[in-house]
Amino acid sequence: MVWFNTIFSVIVVSLLSFSGALLFLMKKERSSHFLLYLVSFSVGALLGDVFIHILPEIVEKENFSVSTGLYFLAGIVIFFAIEKFANWHHCHDLEHIHHLKGLAYTNLIGDGLHNFIDGMIIAGAYLISFPLGLATTLAVIFHEIPQEIGDLGVLMYSGINRAKALFFNFLSACLALIGAVITLLVVENIDGLLVVLLAIAGGGFIYIAGSDLIPELHKECKFCRSIYQLLMIIAGMALMWLLKFVG
Repeated sequence: MVWFNTIFSVIVVSLLSFSGALLFLMKKERSSHFLLYLVSFSVGALLGDVFIHILPEIVEKENFSVSTGLYFLAGIVIFFAIEKFANWHHCHDLEHIHHLKGLAYTNLIGDGLHNFIDGMIIAGAYLISFPLGLATTLAVIFHEIPQEIGDLGVLMYSGINRAKALFFNFLSACLALIGAVITLLVVENIDGLLVVLLAIAGGGFIYIAGSDLIPELHKECKFCRSIYQLLMIIAGMALMWLLKFVG
């Protein structure tokens, strides 16, 4: 069942590469509001997964030591390095990506590496338990949608037509499947590697929420929408808490 759950989840995540097409089916103002609330929900889901699922699982398997803390820091550094290399970010407005013109293929390489790691993270989570795997998959899904929309915008702004941009984005997303398969084949045979992978994932999720997503939310200054953002963050955390009772 671990293989089935992992492969199915990764395929679903990979198909999200086509979610950027949603941008062209919605009016600009409506899409901006939709993505803003989705980003808010993503913040809650990512942080909820770390503090409600990943950290408790690590503590249950072994005491939280300095080494574990270093693995969390490694996750932050790894995701920072990927972001700096590819210069991608989880934006909800295509006007924010005009400065990325000419970096489309670099963006694809960096995004592919990010997707590869996502596949590893999902597989590692399912190897521990179904609830953790499901929670991690959902956390990845919610932050992938705004990212994929931003990535599609970068490709199209660089001159690639819509069909090719969607295709290249999908190829990049498929690297998640390779990462998942490698993890399923290797991780169980190496003692302690699963905890390391989880800790790196936790650090990465904290980085994504704190560095990429929350700054986007601060760009909205209207009080009413800020309240909606807060409620969506809490809703994301609540979903992660409810998933503790699944399985």
